[in-house]
Amino acid sequence: MRIVIALGGNALLKRGEPMTAEVQRRNIREAAVAIAPLADEHEIIITHGNGPQVGLLALQSECLKDSGSYPLDVIGAESEGMIGYMIEQELGNVLPEDKPIATILTMVEVDPDDPAFLNPTKFVGGIYSESEAAKIPDEKNQIFKRDGDYFRRVVPSPAPLRIFEIKPIRWLIEKGVVVICAGGGGIPTAFKDGKNCLAGVEAVIDKDLAAELLAEEINADLLIMATDVGNVCINFREADEERIGLISASKLKEYSFPAGSMGPKVEAAVKFAENTGRIAVIGALKDIDRIAKGEAGTVVLPSSDCMPEFIEHVGL
Repeated sequence: MRIVIALGGNALLKRGEPMTAEVQRRNIREAAVAIAPLADEHEIIITHGNGPQVGLLALQSECLKDSGSYPLDVIGAESEGMIGYMIEQELGNVLPEDKPIATILTMVEVDPDDPAFLNPTKFVGGIYSESEAAKIPDEKNQIFKRDGDYFRRVVPSPAPLRIFEIKPIRWLIEKGVVVICAGGGGIPTAFKDGKNCLAGVEAVIDKDLAAELLAEEINADLLIMATDVGNVCINFREADEERIGLISASKLKEYSFPAGSMGPKVEAAVKFAENTGRIAVIGALKDIDRIAKGEAGTVVLPSSDCMPEFIEHVGL
């Protein structure tokens, strides 16, 4: 099978952990150990989140008073290279020596007229009190919104339209390479003034929707969205919490999930199942081997008609 594995933030940084290189490498090492057995039997393509890393790099950039802060597309490229390097190295330490691995810096096109630019929602960077946020100079053109008890910068999160490096990604897959690409949703770019001239965009693309686009574009057989919970849940962490196991895309769309956590994953899984007629799974990274076999996670089927065949196939 050709499998796209979208690593959630837990693969890089667990909640409450310090954002040091050592901590991130340790978590990536755990992810590599979990993924490695699949590479023996399947074509593996890995994408990943980069939210905390982009926030850290943005804060560091703000400290460069003489040179000015770096734009988000450049920071996105930095994080893609940094995280890709760690994943590539840690996978190389657990895969056979002759198994090729490559990271591709991936530009992703967005529409400059996307409505997301009128309503920035993606939190990046550090936390501020209301008075601190109000003191940020207007010339920085930064927008702040409340995030719990604090204020944080928000940036647009437009929909991904096209992966510019899709051809070399396909070529590498066909040669048996484990490919790491489209990290953090890809580097946001758009055509300037409608001409054939690309320019970076001050935005952060949703990584889950970019993973879905990638899975479609490379004709993946399975999309796995690895996170820190075993299943999608209705009424998560409430007394009447209900875990979802096997479900059709149309049925899953009837439920509502938080936009800042499970919502984009569910949207991406549903879109992949409906657009391709194939399966998407949302589940825990530690269960990834069982997820690939259809034995764990929330399995999203293209339609309810597929359920009897799937149940028979996995022996449920």
